[in-house]
Amino acid sequence: MAQLINIGFGNMVNGEKIISMVSTDAAPIKRMIQNARDEGMAVDATCGRRTRTALVMESGHVVLSALTPETIAIRCKKPKNGEKEEEYDG
Repeated sequence: MAQLINIGFGNMVNGEKIISMVSTDAAPIKRMIQNARDEGMAVDATCGRRTRTALVMESGHVVLSALTPETIAIRCKKPKNGEKEEEYDG
């Protein structure tokens, strides 16, 4: 079963399909986002807020989130159903 990760404002992505999570501060990342928008491969999940993270997916899509990469990474590490709570070290 897919591990759905909340990326803010009720939006979720399949955590198993994420290739990378990058901060949007650098110019090359901003160009990557603009290229994805031009190609119709950008999914804006910011709800009008400032974009802080770009998630690059296996499909080539770039998902934009208003949460920081650190926040999303913590949500990725949370235990799945059936795992013991003590195994979670985040």
